[in-house]
Amino acid sequence: MADHKIVHDSVHGSIRLDGVFLSLLEVPELQRLHSIHQLGLAYLVYPGANHTRFEHSLGTFAVARRICSSLQMDPDEATLVQCAAFLHDVGHLPYSHTLEFVLHERFGIDHEDLSRRLIRGEESVLSPSDKRILGRYSSIPEVLERFGIDPIEVAGLLGGKAPSSGPQKTLTRTKGQTHFNAKRYLSQIINGPVDSDQLDYLKRDAHYTGVAFGVIDLERLFETLQVFNGDLVVERGGLSAIEGMLVARALMFSSVYFHKTVRISELMLAKAVEQLGTEEIDRMHSMTDSSLLAYLVAKGGYYEEIATLIKYRRLFKKTYAVRAADIPPEKWDGIDSLGTIDERRSLEEDIARRAGVDPGYVVVDVPSSELSISEPRIALTEVRVLDGGKVKLLPRISSIAASLQIRRAHEWAIMVACPERFRDRVGKASQKVIDL
Repeated sequence: MADHKIVHDSVHGSIRLDGVFLSLLEVPELQRLHSIHQLGLAYLVYPGANHTRFEHSLGTFAVARRICSSLQMDPDEATLVQCAAFLHDVGHLPYSHTLEFVLHERFGIDHEDLSRRLIRGEESVLSPSDKRILGRYSSIPEVLERFGIDPIEVAGLLGGKAPSSGPQKTLTRTKGQTHFNAKRYLSQIINGPVDSDQLDYLKRDAHYTGVAFGVIDLERLFETLQVFNGDLVVERGGLSAIEGMLVARALMFSSVYFHKTVRISELMLAKAVEQLGTEEIDRMHSMTDSSLLAYLVAKGGYYEEIATLIKYRRLFKKTYAVRAADIPPEKWDGIDSLGTIDERRSLEEDIARRAGVDPGYVVVDVPSSELSISEPRIALTEVRVLDGGKVKLLPRISSIAASLQIRRAHEWAIMVACPERFRDRVGKASQKVIDL
């Protein structure tokens, strides 16, 4: 076996993989991500958005490596961080974030929980037939332990949970400043206000969708990142680069991730999956996009209908919506409460009953409640900025960041969609049922 490989990436160029990373490249958990769309069903709106979670995982690893190099981190710590970056998304269900809300409502977990379990070896993405056909293979913890890396420490970096054990160290840079290491920066490189995950997916998603919102000055960011009192901070000189990242994130959410048609297609799929049994949903972490659709088709009836409509882009249409800009602040708690599966399903059934249609043909979207689960970082603008030897939170020194804190990532507070043939009936029923 070669001692290294060079992978050519469309966003970051040539990426070298060696040592533990070369071995991790072959694990089933990562290889499965080749068959999961990074942006779920967004390709139905943006035809170029066919990139995968594997590409993003590789890109996140590449960005984390650049950050570790810029910080001149201890080699063992850098390896730990880069392993976590490479593996941070192995727990994603088919179509990425599309089914995240279903997973959370049914089991109280998210893809990060599943990723941690896979890294620790507590779960497997392989079915019995997969194992029979593949024969001998190495799991994630086996690969990590072979290179003297603790899987528990790697898993602990996901979701902002940094390992607390180990001696205190100092980290110095050529600028002569000493930083006391409380190790928070290890997890912050993976999941924080400015992290390798966001820096890759914003550039990658903009590249493949063709929109012009993902312009981020990575080189400037890498140069101005530091560790200060155990936290990852940005020097004052990197302020414009951070503002650019936050603006790009806000625009990508409103224009791509929460595009109306993208959301409707995702709601249709989630509606069908919600009606599966608990054991069926539990098995989805071993499925891919195509195998999930095939599974729904094989079940027949409503499941087959929804899968076929998605396959041929015969999507539901928006019939009613309330703009987020029209909602006074005191009413948002009430709107968010409608976002649970039980409340939303009750609302859908009420609208369907009034309209005289089957509840399976009415979907209600309450994006604010889902965002807190699928992407809690969207409102996270409190980047630590090192200015004159003191750390200041970005919104205190940036009017752009302060404005983005109160900006909604979605155009509507609540939206109802249904098949074209029911549009008038469902629209009128929605107006009567939804009292805002």
